[in-house]
Formats: sequence, C-alpha cells, structure tokens
Amino acid sequence: MTDRIRIGILGAAQIAPAALINPAADNAEVVVGAVAARDSARAGVFAAEHGIGRIHGSYEALIADPELDAVYNPLPNGLHGKWTRAALEAGKHVLCEKPFTANAVEAREIAELAATSDRVVMEAFHYRHHPVALRAEEIIASGELGTLQRVDIAFCFPLPKFSDIRYNFSLAGGATMDAGCYAVHMLRTFGGSTPEVLSAQAKLRTAEIDRAMTAELRFPEGHTGRLRCSMWSTDLLRISAHVVGDRGELRVINPVLPQLFHRFTVRTDSGKRTERFPRRTSYAYQLDVFAAAVLRGEPVKTGPDDAIENMTVIDAIYRAAGLPLREPSS
Repeated sequence: MTDRIRIGILGAAQIAPAALINPAADNAEVVVGAVAARDSARAGVFAAEHGIGRIHGSYEALIADPELDAVYNPLPNGLHGKWTRAALEAGKHVLCEKPFTANAVEAREIAELAATSDRVVMEAFHYRHHPVALRAEEIIASGELGTLQRVDIAFCFPLPKFSDIRYNFSLAGGATMDAGCYAVHMLRTFGGSTPEVLSAQAKLRTAEIDRAMTAELRFPEGHTGRLRCSMWSTDLLRISAHVVGDRGELRVINPVLPQLFHRFTVRTDSGKRTERFPRRTSYAYQLDVFAAAVLRGEPVKTGPDDAIENMTVIDAIYRAAGLPLREPSS
C-alpha cells in the first residue's frame, strides 16, 4: 500500500469537481488519476479542464487500470450497483454516490460481495462526516434533549428541468431516491435506529416517478418521524432537521451542505444557544474518511450494511405510496 490513493472517476459527472476533484487537490493522501466516459472526447475535455492525467473511453477500461487503487462512482442511480460490483471484482476500493443501489435487494448483493473482499466500499453521504452532523449526534446521545419524541427531516429543492435523469424511472430516478435518500439517512442517524414506514404520500411527475414525497415513520424505541422531500413542489427550498426530546429540541438549517450556510440551535430548560461550525466542505471531510479507511483501515459510517438499512426504508416508502420499486439499469 502506498501513502496515496489513486482514484479514477466513472463518468464526467457534474458532481465530481465538488465531491472529489476539488477536495482531492487539498488532500495529500488522494490523487485523481483518470476519468472515463463513453464519449472519449467528453472525457478529454473534462480531464483537461480539471487537470486529470489520463482518460479512458470506457468504464471497463478505467476499472481495469492497474495504476488506480479506487473508483469514484457518480453514475445514474440505476447504474451504481452494476459498476460498484465491477470495481470490486477488479479489486478496487469504491466511493459510490448515493443512493447506493436501485433497491435493497441489490444493496444486499453488493454488501455480500464487499464482505468477501478486503476492499473499502463507502456510500457518499458526505453530510455524515461534517462536524454539524457529528455534533448533532453527540448532543442527542448525551441525553441533553431527554428521551426522543420526534424527528422531522426535510430536503426539498427545485429541479424544474424534467428531462433531467433524476426524473427517469429507467435510471432509478425519483425524489425519494435523490433528495429523499438523504432525509432517510438523517432520520436514521438522528433518530438512533431504523424506523418502520407507517404511511407515505407521493406527488407525481409521471405514473412511476415521484417529484415529492411525505412519509410518517415510527422508531423501535417509540418515537416518531416525518420525512419531506421534493425536486418540484410548493416547498421550493427546505433543508432542515428538527429533533425533539422531552427536555429540549435541536434545529439545524441546511445539515446537507452546511459549508454554504447553516444554523444550529439547541433549546432546553437551561436556555437557547446557537453553535457555529467550520466552512470546510462536507466533501473534504468525507474524502478524509475514505482515505483513512483505505490507507489505515479506519472504520466508515456509511458502508454497505448501512446502505442496506437505508435502501430498505426507501423501498418501504415507495410501497406505502403505491409506487413501484426502482430497478437496476442494464
């Protein structure tokens, strides 16, 4: 093992600069070594723009590249499982964009494969590694809020471009897959366990694609939760977490990308306080964790077993809303 991870990017994805390329430039343990696209000309333009040394004209070629240790998988949702599987079979570590797979069955398949290897597989819930999320989890675990009663999570943003792949059922699209996977993960993180879905109501873009979703949930310990997510609804922009206990409450505005802006407020019988956090990006913290796992065997919080739990709740929401589960893309 070297002292650096050489990562290749599957696809010239719009998210790649923020999620990997920019934080890698400031991380001495990571180098972005190659990018692949089905259109080699597009890969060349992307590589030139971002200072990437090598290009590949296919995903297969990048995965087979012996000069790479790991693969970043930002492909459409329905392709996550297929190419994470291929990367693992080629002996590569994988940082896979969320959602991990198209559904829980596929997540279990990938988890079983990962368990037979010594490779790191990590789902890219970058918010989970930022001090905002870590501090929220610490406060909840400390008992300062008392016994949990309610966890409400909202992640709503406007995406009026309906030709976007996130509205494409054949690519495992939908609001619950995109924004909702964050909301489900935050419910589980701040709620302390995996809840059951009591009910769900979708607002539809097409017969199969949700543009918005609301769900009511209940945790094994007895407290309840609510999820709101959308890519197009009257809730144009709402990104928040509200955790209520019998002795206090925690409110976080923008727990997903706190580096852009955030507000973190705790209210108890002792009073109200606001806490502030660094502007370092959540993606940079995520890359630190991935590098530490690959190079030094340190644990990750968003591995395949965690992904199974998340996809199980997402599947249950779709069932409760009367919508079909997403399927892997060919």
